[in-house]
Amino acid sequence: MIQSIGETAGKVYHALQSEGPLTLTRLKTSTGRDAFTLNAAIGWLAREDKIIVTKKGRSVTIALR
Repeated sequence: MIQSIGETAGKVYHALQSEGPLTLTRLKTSTGRDAFTLNAAIGWLAREDKIIVTKKGRSVTIALR
């Protein structure tokens, strides 16, 4: 499970690097991962201080720091 989360964190990082800030929905589509693994990967990147998470209304956007 940890390996899958780490791989997803890499996919999220590369998606943000190539496409810019994305919503959770777009990230899920872009990475093709389930919600749990995607959220764990986002937490991993947030803990490493590599991303910025912003919430506006009901929309959550993820961007590289």
